[in-house]
Amino acid sequence: MSIARRVTARRLLGTGAAALALCAASATTAFATGTPGGDGWSSGGTYKPGTGAGTETGTDRCQFSLDGVNFFDSVKVDDQNLKPTEDGKVHIKVRTAGDATTCTASLASYLAHGATFETSGEQVFVDFDTVTVKPGGTDSLDIAIPDKGCFGQIDLYRGAVKFDGDLEAKDGFEHGELPKGPDRPVIKDKLIAAWNGGTKDCTTTPPPAEPPASSTPPATPSKPAEGTTPPATPSEPAEPSTPPATETDTPTPSASESTTPPAPKPNGGGGDLAETGANSSTGPIAIGAAALLAGGAAIVLTTRRRAAKRNAA
Repeated sequence: MSIARRVTARRLLGTGAAALALCAASATTAFATGTPGGDGWSSGGTYKPGTGAGTETGTDRCQFSLDGVNFFDSVKVDDQNLKPTEDGKVHIKVRTAGDATTCTASLASYLAHGATFETSGEQVFVDFDTVTVKPGGTDSLDIAIPDKGCFGQIDLYRGAVKFDGDLEAKDGFEHGELPKGPDRPVIKDKLIAAWNGGTKDCTTTPPPAEPPASSTPPATPSKPAEGTTPPATPSEPAEPSTPPATETDTPTPSASESTTPPAPKPNGGGGDLAETGANSSTGPIAIGAAALLAGGAAIVLTTRRRAAKRNAA
């Protein structure tokens, strides 16, 4: 690779790495890999208020709105259905309440094994968002949710802990264990509100479908035609049809065989210069032809002189 190409490739790689780092630094939403992401909600539907993972408590001096206009505390929000938008996400507006100096809240979505918290089992993380709002400010929690029809749970809670089970992640967040229904509540007294819904379990991946069996029967080996001679077996080698060459019989290579590879020619030329009409033996042939022509001319001239002398005499 030339120096110019290497420099260009390095600049492109550096630009791409910088763009990825900027995106990672500015993003607050983290999608789970391989989980549903809100498909099918364009036709409507809601998540109903649920009991969630613990006892509902104060809002950490935050107020919330599902329509962006009317803000309520946790009790009012928990009494309302949560409606996904056409892009398969839910959005909750957040602002500080009263004379609070700040408030921090998070929103997380999960796949579940049942339609209620009691039957949710070990949940599968889908998406997460967190905001910290200062006095007079307003922000929004926006997350993707499970596909329409899938059992799911959405939790709104105080603090910025990401309960996704990835305790070893180094992404700047504090991580916690995955919720497991009543057997392992993780949000506990930080819960503000929760919503549940769905009609089917989407936590398991169906096994891949087996390829259909081929309807074409396997080909059977064809029988040799009658009257043909079967090939010789390895134990009975066929006798050579041509007697071996003696020491005096030197084999002559054919036109398609070459005993010595042709020497490379400048500019990629081959052994036969079809472009110029000459090859390496043209010079000697031309010299020999010129010598024969000169010799023949000398003989003719000498013969004529002798004949002239005879006629003069």
